[in-house]
Amino acid sequence: MPLDIQIVRTAGSDQTGVYTVKLTGSLDTLTAPDLEKELTPVMARCGKDLMFDLAGLKFISSAGLRVFSMVRKQLKERGGMASFISLQPQITEVFAIIKALPGVGMFTSEAEFDSYIAARQRIVQNGQNGQV
Repeated sequence: MPLDIQIVRTAGSDQTGVYTVKLTGSLDTLTAPDLEKELTPVMARCGKDLMFDLAGLKFISSAGLRVFSMVRKQLKERGGMASFISLQPQITEVFAIIKALPGVGMFTSEAEFDSYIAARQRIVQNGQNGQV
């Protein structure tokens, strides 16, 4: 099954904006390199946070998890995190296995993620240490 990748800047400027990466299909050994290629310029211009909308993702393999891990590591170095919304049950099961990984945020909806990001921005604006 192919992977459809849609990347949209959802808020802010290129350097501070939050980008949403919508994935539809299968993220596996064949498609993970495509995602990695598409994410390279996004990672260069996005701020601290990146959101993955996985409503259309039907399957993920270790190759897909490796891409998410790479993104998570880069964002963590910037003081940010990768977040995931709208996971299908089979994807939720895979994430339950890796949920112990620090720096991975999972949200039930884009609205919940937006609320979290707004809280983080208020903390930074108020000069606090960035913890929510």
